[in-house]
Amino acid sequence: MSRLVVASQLNEAFNTTFAEQLPDVEIVGVPAGTPAALPRDAQVLIAAPFRKAGGSLPLSPPPGWPFNVKWVQLVSVGIDFYPDWLFDGPAVTSARGSSAVALAEFALAAIFAEAKRLPEIWIDRFEQWAPTPLTLVAGKTLGLVGFGAIGEALAPRARALGLNVVAVRRSSRPIEAPGVEQLHDLGELFERSDFVVLAAPATPETVGLVGREVLARAKPGLHLINIARGALIDDDALLEALDDGRVARASLDVTHPEPLPFNHRYYSHPKVRLSPHTSVHTPDTRRNLAAQFAANLARFRDGAPLADLVDTARGY
Repeated sequence: MSRLVVASQLNEAFNTTFAEQLPDVEIVGVPAGTPAALPRDAQVLIAAPFRKAGGSLPLSPPPGWPFNVKWVQLVSVGIDFYPDWLFDGPAVTSARGSSAVALAEFALAAIFAEAKRLPEIWIDRFEQWAPTPLTLVAGKTLGLVGFGAIGEALAPRARALGLNVVAVRRSSRPIEAPGVEQLHDLGELFERSDFVVLAAPATPETVGLVGREVLARAKPGLHLINIARGALIDDDALLEALDDGRVARASLDVTHPEPLPFNHRYYSHPKVRLSPHTSVHTPDTRRNLAAQFAANLARFRDGAPLADLVDTARGY
C-alpha cells in the first residue's frame, strides 16, 4: 500500500503527536484557513478553525476544491468555525470527546476556585493571617446544559465529589448516566442549580440561549461556567444579572467575539473570571485526537464507515 499523505493545518505540536501515532503516514503541514492549494497526493485534510468566534467565514470554496481530498477531520466538535461549503463534498468528522476530560476538569477547577476563594486566600504578609469563610461543594447541585462527551466526563467526576447533577439536552434521548437527573426545562435547571456549566454547541437554536428570561429564574448565588461557546450567552443579560446579584459569579473560558474588545466590561467586572479559551490546551487533547484520527484512518483505508461524522442538521 502506498504511503498515505495527510495535509494538516494544525501546529507543530499537534503534527508531531499525529506523526508518532501514525509512522506510516506522511503528515504535511499546510497553512490554516481556506486551502489555496494542497499537496497533490493528500487524500485527507486535518482542518483548523477557519475563524475565531465572531469572525467571518469564506463564502465560496477555493478554485479546485476539494482537490484530491476524500476526508476532512476537524479539530473541534462544533462546526460553527468552518464554512458551509466544507461539508458539501468529502466526508467530515469531528473531534468529539478528544478534549472532554480537559474541559470537565476545567469546569470543576472553576467550581472549586469560587467555593474555596482561590486565589484570594493566599497570603504573603503576617498581617493577613486570619481565616476566611469558605463554602462546601458537596451537597450542592450542578446543572449541565448539554449532555454529550463533556457531560459524560463531567457528571461522574462531579458525583464522586458529592454534587447532585441535573442536565438538559437537545435530544429527546434519555440520559442514562448513573445519578444524573434529566430535566426538560432550561429554566427549571437554572432554578435548581448552584453551578451551571454550559457544554452545548453553538447552533442557530442555542445562540443567546442564556438570556434574560432564563437568568430571571436563576437560583440566588448561581455560579455560571461557560466552556462551550460564547455565543450561548446574551452578554448584556448576564451583566445585568451580575450587577443586580441574581448571578454571583461567571467563569467564562469562551466569549463572543474572541478576543473581546479591549474595553469590554467582562475584563473589569468584579464577578467575572475570564480566561482566553484555554481549557482545551492540554497534552492529552492532542494525544486523544491523534488516537481518534488513527482509528478512523484504519476505517478509511479499509473502506469502512467513519466514526464521528458531522451531522450538519444538528450542527455538530
